[in-house]
Amino acid sequence: METFIPFSEIPSSTCRQISVVFCDIDDTLTFHGKLLAETYKALWRLKKEGIYVVPITGRCAGWVDQIARLWPVKGVVGENGALYAYLDDSVNPSKLRMIFYQSKQEIEENRHKFEKIKEEIFNQISTLALASDQPYRLFDMAVDFCEDVPPHSKEQINQIEKIFHKFGATTKVSSIHVNGWFGDFNKLKMTQRLSRELLKLDLTINLHKALFIGDSPNDQPMFEFFPNSVGVANIRRFQEDMKYLPKYITNQEAGKGFSEMVDLLIQKRNQ
Repeated sequence: METFIPFSEIPSSTCRQISVVFCDIDDTLTFHGKLLAETYKALWRLKKEGIYVVPITGRCAGWVDQIARLWPVKGVVGENGALYAYLDDSVNPSKLRMIFYQSKQEIEENRHKFEKIKEEIFNQISTLALASDQPYRLFDMAVDFCEDVPPHSKEQINQIEKIFHKFGATTKVSSIHVNGWFGDFNKLKMTQRLSRELLKLDLTINLHKALFIGDSPNDQPMFEFFPNSVGVANIRRFQEDMKYLPKYITNQEAGKGFSEMVDLLIQKRNQ
């Protein structure tokens, strides 16, 4: 049963209150793995409109560094909430600051655990691979099940998660990776922290000023938390397996859907 509201029906009054757009990256900003010109332009349009953009991703600290430096974003949450980064204009326009959830000692201890998990996963399913960006990760391990390897079955993905859980790790499944980590951090906690510390915006009382857009089951905590939640059209393929769905949906998929959302958001703000 279709439970989504087309994003075109979002009230203009709601759009005029939005001051920050939080967004997933893979298959939300990207389209078949690429950041389209129209999507990158949409990010700049939001900036020019005075709306902060904060990508929220499971991608690695290395990606976070690059995105925070080069994209028109206020900050970036990475590695499923283990860190956030931003350019500190109070020091100089190119000074990058990266805020970690865990200590250096905890990071090192967890790396030893990941080696045991990796060994067991690949002994059981040899056709998998670590994510290509794994060398640039600090806090988690990402197992690639369809990005640079042939697609694996849902049963195999469940098997990967079970191995992580056996060692006490938390997991999230994106459209391309199974991410596992140790600790109680998550995307939502770090998004709330970034909002308080960097945006000076307390989301517990200012949720009407924020919008989140995503594409997959690992975005469910965000869909549940944000009343102004949007799914790009490709989320329909997952809806039967999801408990928490976004309120709104775009007509187009992935990065094209993000661009569609930005067009309508800015249009309705100026009505």
